[in-house]
Amino acid sequence: MNGTASISTPPAPGLADWKVIVAEFQEPSTARATWQVINTLGPYALCWYLVYRSLEVSWWLTLPLAALAGLLLVRVFIIFHDCGHGSFYKSRLVNDIAGFLTGILTFTPYYHWRWEHSLHHATTGDLDRRGVGDIWTMTVQEYLESSRWRRFAYRLARNPIVLFVIAPVFLFVFRQRFASANANPRERHSVWLMNLAIAAFAGSLCFILGWKEYLLIQLVVTMVAGASGIWMFYVQHQFEDAYWERREDWNYTDAALKGSSFYKLPRVLQWLSGNIGFHHIHHLSSRIPNYNLERCHNSHPIFQQVKPITLRSSLKSINVRLWDEEGRKLVGFRHVKHLPRTPKAAEKPSATRNINN
Repeated sequence: MNGTASISTPPAPGLADWKVIVAEFQEPSTARATWQVINTLGPYALCWYLVYRSLEVSWWLTLPLAALAGLLLVRVFIIFHDCGHGSFYKSRLVNDIAGFLTGILTFTPYYHWRWEHSLHHATTGDLDRRGVGDIWTMTVQEYLESSRWRRFAYRLARNPIVLFVIAPVFLFVFRQRFASANANPRERHSVWLMNLAIAAFAGSLCFILGWKEYLLIQLVVTMVAGASGIWMFYVQHQFEDAYWERREDWNYTDAALKGSSFYKLPRVLQWLSGNIGFHHIHHLSSRIPNYNLERCHNSHPIFQQVKPITLRSSLKSINVRLWDEEGRKLVGFRHVKHLPRTPKAAEKPSATRNINN
């Protein structure tokens, strides 16, 4: 199993049964949410202040502080994320305000991201509905049937340097400045409004720090936060014994408990990542705020039967890149190295359904 998440018990009960179990953890706490805002945005603001003061001392001090700010920004994003699910505060208005403000810090348009992320939750593990809010994943058969150029593009997209260094900067700095073609007016307007807010925020810091200094510092912050965040998202759904099914066989509960990992991290990393390592719980019920995820996990024996992925064992996940429908697991490129290429099968639409990058 290579240390990856799996269910060793009989199939999980239906969603209605789980709704009863998780119901008590879905109630937001204004006190806990506000304290999390304080103990997250406070240290983040302090880091930026120390960055500002360190410019008078040495860049050897500035850059580590910027990296620390990047790690704290991951926790800021989890607040933004929970607001998008409407789970952080009880009040929808307060969630939307907090979500917009933390969206400025994370360079992410609130309503547009919320819409796309809801599609991710609705389609995780569904082979026929890939392509929105997920890591580009091909099946073995699709890869074998692809053109040489498409294979190259897929290998490039799955290269660790591209996936965890280049892609996060591209996503947060450039891609999220534009709305999806399928977005509704509110989602489109949220992108434009966020762009204006970010321009004002960045302009203010350029005035305070100097534009060259700000751009370098923000680049470090974005790279550290983006790489950490994308890695977390990758490990949450890309592990050997993950769950993928065709639409007719797809099941929400199985997709949550088998297709979303339990990433057991050291306490400091669990804190920085806002408990999102309990991702199997989050996908079972996105209405559970991050500060209740661990308590929910500890509340019922079935959750403890999800085998955890540790920090060490998660490194193996970087080598799994294709879904083997016959073996029902994610495999590496070595698995297909000696398999014969098959013709690009235009007459087999089921083999190439809904693949986006």
